[in-house]
Amino acid sequence: MLTETIEKALNEQIKIEASSSQVYLSMASWAEIQGFEGVSSFMYAHSDEERMHMLKLVKFVNERGGHARVSTLEAPPAKFGSFKEMFQTLFDHEVMVSSKINDLVDITLKEKDYATHNFLQWYVAEQIEEEALARTILDKINLIGDDKGGLYLFDNDVKLLVTNEEPV
Repeated sequence: MLTETIEKALNEQIKIEASSSQVYLSMASWAEIQGFEGVSSFMYAHSDEERMHMLKLVKFVNERGGHARVSTLEAPPAKFGSFKEMFQTLFDHEVMVSSKINDLVDITLKEKDYATHNFLQWYVAEQIEEEALARTILDKINLIGDDKGGLYLFDNDVKLLVTNEEPV
């Protein structure tokens, strides 16, 4: 059984995961209209992944006797200026999500809810991967700079990430 404090915190995380899905979706749409098929495919896939993270939390809350809530979301930005700005926004967003997951883990320890603490370890590990991936992509974009040929090759490399053929 979830305490009221943990249920409220988990519902806030559900909202964060839903918002993350929307952020990735907005980035996918923007990249697609810029002509970057690889980046847009990557972002669409990550939007779906974030939605699955949200659904995993919804199921957990409901299975533990709580009530998962679906709340309204603020619209994410629709334009990002440049790919560097977009991936910097993405990296900053993932750092924020990691911070929120850590706060949630802290709450479970204070409440002595070890089942929820254990459940959240998957999210802790996932956020390490998400941050590392965003940082790696951002580093590559910084190396490319404004080289259009480099951006073209980068877009093709990112397309491989979606099919899991090769890491960036």
